Amino acid sequence: MISEIPFRPKGIERMNNLGKSSIPFLFVIDYKMEKSIIIPLQEIDNNLLCYEINGTRNFTPSTKPTNSFQFTKHPVSKEIYQHSFDIVMKNLRLGNSFLTNLTFTTPIHSNLQLKDFFMNSKAPYKLWIHEKFAVYSPEKFVTIQDNTIRSFPMKGTIDATLENAEQTIIQDEKEKAEHYTIVDLIRNDLSLVAKKVRVERFRYFDTINTNQKTLLQVSSEIAGNLDPNWNNEIGSIFAKLLPAGSITGAPKKKTIDIIQEAENEPRGYYTGVFGIFDGKDLESAVMIRFVEERDGALFYHSGGGITVNSICEHEYQEMIEKVYVPVN
Repeated sequence: MISEIPFRPKGIERMNNLGKSSIPFLFVIDYKMEKSIIIPLQEIDNNLLCYEINGTRNFTPSTKPTNSFQFTKHPVSKEIYQHSFDIVMKNLRLGNSFLTNLTFTTPIHSNLQLKDFFMNSKAPYKLWIHEKFAVYSPEKFVTIQDNTIRSFPMKGTIDATLENAEQTIIQDEKEKAEHYTIVDLIRNDLSLVAKKVRVERFRYFDTINTNQKTLLQVSSEIAGNLDPNWNNEIGSIFAKLLPAGSITGAPKKKTIDIIQEAENEPRGYYTGVFGIFDGKDLESAVMIRFVEERDGALFYHSGGGITVNSICEHEYQEMIEKVYVPVN
């Protein structure tokens, strides 16, 4: 079994010590920063844990034919979603939050096993842990290279086949407000650990192919300068940055409280982060597009950002549409 340790203080200390010794390691941190998995790369058993981060992997790719791929989803009722949505909207109208990320768990049925989801999915950031979960995320969290830390928040998704899709989402006032809020939040977060924080790219597009459709995802790139000995403080840096702003909201502290009230079950590792320090550089991802195994059953986690301009029906449908597997 893959062993877990509390993130505070043991996980932080372990990340700091491994970084200080320039030992390559993988780290996995849950949403609430309660649990963590931190393993030197040379000690990973690929029968229990597989990863792929921008082409760096510890396994031999192997896929099942997807022409017989079966995938059904059974989302929560509109009434259950509405109840949580109303809690979020009440707080937004009171000014307790400007943006709140609301997520739900969807039971799914498939002829694929948990590891099959990992093997068959197409994504830059993938992780599978035996009898726990598989994640195939399109969203970077932070990268660190040449003493520069960068973050790439994703906010805004649209069906790429819609007419004038790019123009539609760029001009959408709700999407625009949501993206501005997250970029400002990430700038503030990076300022806790870095100097000369700046936005280097604003609202650019990524294309994501899924088993249902092709999506356009809107992202931005924010950067800052770290001290040269940043590798001595990797755990401490992540403790200041987490949880990720793109999957919580703003202001972060109060919004986390709203999320706890509104959501119907704990997130666990969903919307946490994972990544690799290779002894010199670091790359990490937000754990979205997430399938969890519990007692042999499969559950998919998804959600989206809610603002005062949000419409419940639209957000409910977006939550459902994000339950997908990115396969060709």
